[in-house]
This record gives sequence, structure tokens and C-alpha cells, in this order.
Amino acid sequence: MATVIRLRRKGKKKTPFYHVVVMDSRNCRDGNCVDQLGTYDPLTDSPEAISLNKEKAAEWVKKGAQISQTVRSLFVKSGILEKAPVRK
Repeated sequence: MATVIRLRRKGKKKTPFYHVVVMDSRNCRDGNCVDQLGTYDPLTDSPEAISLNKEKAAEWVKKGAQISQTVRSLFVKSGILEKAPVRK
């Protein structure tokens, strides 16, 4: 099973709110998740908009879970990952 760390959309129309989750890569965007790592609110610019469990996130990255580009930028902002080149 290939796992991916990506965003799951929640919230109402025009007010997005996201959960950072670990999912099977074959599932759709809002499908069943394996683990929930935190939340992200893009409508606020404050650093508190990103709430992540850093220990869980680092553990999943060590296990080999792939990271989406958006989640990679969130991890860099929150200090989980160092600025690394984006994989294509």
C-alpha cells in the first residue's frame, strides 16, 4: 500500500478548511484516511493556521509516505522538513 500525506477538504462553500491526513494513494480526496496529522486553515495568515502533530508527521515521513506539494510547503513552514527540492 502506497501512502500519501495530503489535504482533505472540509468546510462550506467558499470557506475551505483542510485536514492533513495520511491516505492510500488510490483513494479519492475525501476518502478514508489511515491517520490524521493536523489541520490547516488557508483563510487566516497567522502561523496558528497550521496545527500539526510533528511527531506523527515525522514518523510517517520516515516510514516512506509520499508528501504532496502543498503539504510539503506546510511542513517547511512549520519546521518539520528542511527546505528540500520538490520531487517531480
